[in-house]
Amino acid sequence: MDVNERIKAVLAEHPIVLFMKGTPEFPMCGFSSRAAQALHEAGASFHVVNVLADPEVRAALPHYANWPTFPQLFIQGELIGGCDIVEDLKVSGELARMANDVAGESHA
Repeated sequence: MDVNERIKAVLAEHPIVLFMKGTPEFPMCGFSSRAAQALHEAGASFHVVNVLADPEVRAALPHYANWPTFPQLFIQGELIGGCDIVEDLKVSGELARMANDVAGESHA
């Protein structure tokens, strides 16, 4: 399976995916830490891919998503954006709504 197929498989398997540097417990970048924290505060249940532990994904994802930096948040397989966008969505309440919509669909 090539790296783009692996990325697609992760996105297909998990409704909310955060590609970040490190993990929520041990973030290796301030932006990744802030994005994970915003998701936690919004009550989102999400899957994490540590791009530092997977150099192929780290190299391929910016081209796959057409987004140059990390973190990258995907919901239902679509790129939402990076740290600033995630934080703005949390402040507006939109991130919690999006997370609840996904949770509702997975329990239906």
